[in-house]
Amino acid sequence: MADEITVSDLALELETNAWVLDVREDDEFADGHVPNVHHIPLGQLPDKFHLIPKEEKIFVICRSGARSQSGADYLISQGYDAVSVAGGTAGWISSGREVSFHPSL
Repeated sequence: MADEITVSDLALELETNAWVLDVREDDEFADGHVPNVHHIPLGQLPDKFHLIPKEEKIFVICRSGARSQSGADYLISQGYDAVSVAGGTAGWISSGREVSFHPSL
């Protein structure tokens, strides 16, 4: 099972240009997301994980933490270094941090 970090830990990682993957559905992503994240819905991850750089640690986020755990576990099974963000985007937003509303990167 993938390790978890908090949204506060993620904020620190983002200061060093961490590679963050949002695995929520398109409509959820459009409703607001962590700035500068990459977006692949969880259901599409088996077909698109090759688009994710293998040489970087991947921080996986969803709404609250359940799908990100599944996504991080999947990436680990494919040889990636991945962690899940506990609390997810809901935790990020409720902490008062910046939110973006642009389309998928």
